[in-house]
Amino acid sequence: MDTAIVATVVQQAAETNSFWDYLMMILLALTGFIAGRFLKYFCEQAIRKTPLGQNSLHRTALELAARTATFPAAVIGVCLAIRLLAVKGSLRGDMTAVLITVAVTYVVYQMVELSGWWVRHLRAKTRTALDDMMEPVVRKTLRTVVVILGLVQVAQQLSDKPITSILAGLGVGGLAVALAAQETIKNFFGSLVIFADHPFQLGDCINVDGEDGTVEAVGMRSTRLRTMNGYLVTIPNGELANKSIRNITRRPYIKRITNLNVACGTPPEKVERAVAIIKEELSRANEKMHPDMPPRVHFNDFNTASLNIQVIYWFVPCSDYWAFMEFDQAFNLAVLRRFNEEGIEFASPAQTLLSGGRF
Repeated sequence: MDTAIVATVVQQAAETNSFWDYLMMILLALTGFIAGRFLKYFCEQAIRKTPLGQNSLHRTALELAARTATFPAAVIGVCLAIRLLAVKGSLRGDMTAVLITVAVTYVVYQMVELSGWWVRHLRAKTRTALDDMMEPVVRKTLRTVVVILGLVQVAQQLSDKPITSILAGLGVGGLAVALAAQETIKNFFGSLVIFADHPFQLGDCINVDGEDGTVEAVGMRSTRLRTMNGYLVTIPNGELANKSIRNITRRPYIKRITNLNVACGTPPEKVERAVAIIKEELSRANEKMHPDMPPRVHFNDFNTASLNIQVIYWFVPCSDYWAFMEFDQAFNLAVLRRFNEEGIEFASPAQTLLSGGRF
């Protein structure tokens, strides 16, 4: 709107509206504001009488009404006050339309909070830690959409141009922004892929590019891992979504393969006894073995300077790596003592392989 036209309208309003008109306008605006405060007060009283519960839709709606009521009520009062202005009708209509649009946008913006209740409701069913990150992501995305739509509507009302023209202009501008922010958009869609695919949850230990770390946070742009060395590593979600992720926390067991080498001159009877000793020690810890995968112990090879006994077992619970280490130590000491008692000699240090990495 041209500045000269605005000045003319203001001068016309000053000349044609009396003191009592302005006083009535102020009273109407104050009435709307006070009505909003009263509505907020009644909602707060109702909240106090509502039982606590994070999934209570009724309570969430009351909290939303208490937070939102004042501004729309004040806008209604201002709109009624504007109707008293003795100015060009189209200007009054534009001012009223803009204020109503702003009020509606504000209400819808606040109503997005209900999406948080919906996400919490779904989270209670799925019970996955990654869902904790979904609530702020959904809320921020919806609020951004609401603000953009509100600005487009205000621009259409002020410019009197068809909304298709405004959207076309936004499309051109959006294309320029998209080209300038390709990485940001890539990371945003990468975060959506992570939320949809659930390759890990908050608190999980994962391996990415050979680096073990615990997932501390998943944002719209990046994921943060706390490594075993204490470093905080930030990985852009656009890259993380395309990487091979090994979720160490979700493995059902920890597999150990160890080769015990006894001396070449060991008689067959003592080799059989060595195998029996190992099986006996593993059978004593049957509750720590995977029920569907019993331990495997075999005299499986002749080495150049030793006879090889291969031992394979699958340890549970897999989430406690240090318990696995304690079990390995106890098992190794027990085998060592019994071999010494039986006079079974080791040919060389044992070779051990762990399946699944450090954790």
